[in-house]
Order: sequence, then C-alpha cells, then structure tokens
Amino acid sequence: MQFCVYANLIFVLSVGSKLIISTSGAALDIGHISGMLTYGMQILMQLMMLSMIYVTLTMSSESMRRIIEVLDEKPSIVSPANAVTEIADGSVEFDNVSFKYSEKAEKNALEGVNLRIESGMTVGILGGTGSSKSSLVQLIPRLYDVTEGSVKVGGVDVREYDIHALRNAVAMVLQKNLLFSGTISENLRWGDPNATDDDIAEAATLAQAKEFVSDFKEKYDKFIEQGGTNVSGGQKQRLCIARALLKKPKILILDDSTSAVDTRTDALIREGFKHYIPETTKIIIAQRVSSVMESDLIIIMDNGRIVATGKHDDLLSSCDIYREIYEQQMGGGKNEEN
Repeated sequence: MQFCVYANLIFVLSVGSKLIISTSGAALDIGHISGMLTYGMQILMQLMMLSMIYVTLTMSSESMRRIIEVLDEKPSIVSPANAVTEIADGSVEFDNVSFKYSEKAEKNALEGVNLRIESGMTVGILGGTGSSKSSLVQLIPRLYDVTEGSVKVGGVDVREYDIHALRNAVAMVLQKNLLFSGTISENLRWGDPNATDDDIAEAATLAQAKEFVSDFKEKYDKFIEQGGTNVSGGQKQRLCIARALLKKPKILILDDSTSAVDTRTDALIREGFKHYIPETTKIIIAQRVSSVMESDLIIIMDNGRIVATGKHDDLLSSCDIYREIYEQQMGGGKNEEN
C-alpha cells in the first residue's frame, strides 16, 4: 500500500509537470495537480487503513486460535478413577525415585532417591545451585510425576490421590512470593477463606508479620498492589508464610522462603511452627545452615542425588559438603569452641 501511495505521487507529479511544461499550462495547471494529489492521497490512505484492519484481523484470528489451543489442552497430570480423597498424615516416602523434566532429556534431574520422612518431622534440605532441591519437593504435591519409582504421602502413592485433595494438603511457600492486589487480610484468606480476624492475627504473629502490619495505618486493611510492589521482599515472604500457616496443611514446604529475612526472624518463624502446626511435616529448603541445623533430619543433595542424611552433629563429623558449608557460614569449629 505504501508503494501504491508513492507510485501515485510520482506518477501525478511527473506526468502533470510534463503536461504543464509542454502545453504552457493550457491543458493542466498547478491547481489541478494539487487537487489530484489531495484526492489520490485521501483515497489511498483509506485503502491503507482497510489493509491495516485486514492485518489486525489476521493477527487476532491467529491469537484466538492459540488461546483456544491452550484452553483445550488436556493436562497430563489428572486424578485417577476412584481417587483417594483423604490424606492420613504428612509422612512422605521416596522409593527409588528418578525424574527428568522431558522424555527427550539425556540426564535425570533426580537419580535413585530413597527417603523416608515421618509425619510431624522438621526436615532441612541443603545443596548447591542446580542440585535439584526444588525438583525433589515439587514431586510431593504432584506438580510433576516421577519418571521411575514412586512418591508416597500418608502411605499412598501420590498418583492415586485426587489431585485437588492432595494439593490442598500441601502448602508451598517459594522464594519468589506472589501477592495479589487487595488488602492484607484478603491475601491471607487465600490460605483459609473462612479464617476469622483472630486467626489472621495469630498466623501473622507466628510468621513475624504482625509487627510491620501494625505500623500501617490501615492494619490488615492495608491495600497490597499487584505482586506486592508496595512492600519489601522480607515482608512479602512473611505474609506468604502466614497465608500458608492459615491453611494448616499436612505438609508445609518452604523453598528458600526466608532468604529475605534476618536470622533472628527466621529462628522465631521456625519456633512458631513447633507450637502452631506440631503435627505438620515441615520441609525447609535453605541456603543458610542456621535455618536447618535444628531440624530432625538434614538432607544434603548434590547433582540430583542425596549424598548424606542425618542430624547436625552427625553430618558435621561425617559429611564433607555439610562441614564445608558450615565452616564458610558459621566459622566452624572456632565458633563451636567459643
């Protein structure tokens, strides 16, 4: 269309100029040329607008087709027939589990994982970046299915549960937390829509969020922007922990979700877990040894495998990876002697 516009402009100017010169303005004058240019441009610009509408409709049609593809896509992880809807407890068992994100992947993200976690235990997971810590815990609420082996919750394979019942029994708090536009109380009630104001205040106190919430003029009616852009990273983490506590799940997974809070606040949050949800299994993925050293069981992962398990003192004497992390962060034996 642009080619037509400029071709018309060149044609009118070149032919019109030749006629004016050759006839000394008898056959055509400058006013005629101006009129032809104006009317021609108006007509062609309208045609150009029509062509743009055609292009927009074509793009819209393709976008609609892709959206329909997404809406019609059937999830690969679904509830089985006669699915189990009751979760007995928060015990977790990994039985020779291997996992890879794609069938075409050459290497497993997890390899030969065997692990037994009793209900109510506090479990810490340490490991370097890329050691598949998050991949391990994502198999519990069945965000992915294992490639080999099985994962059991409450003594039942997770693939036998109703998917909604299973995920309702598992609460996950991630490092990158998500808050919705709305008040603080509305955000917290995503954990329990029927929670009372007292329940919200208690959960906020245990998550060490009550202090900064009290500083707001509106208290729990403080409006949170989409994504929590008007609160700090540590405040977002504590609000998300409070939301998870309101749910009172069978299993609580904290995936490096206290990285933005100081060690004292981190310790107070973990202390609150013991009293508020003693029967809930707590799985804590952390980069700080101080966050997991008091756990009932500490798991050390490396390159998709569990390389060591045990309590703090046992690992300190038997696991080189744990000892190295401890000495880097805590000063090791020097602090212990002091």
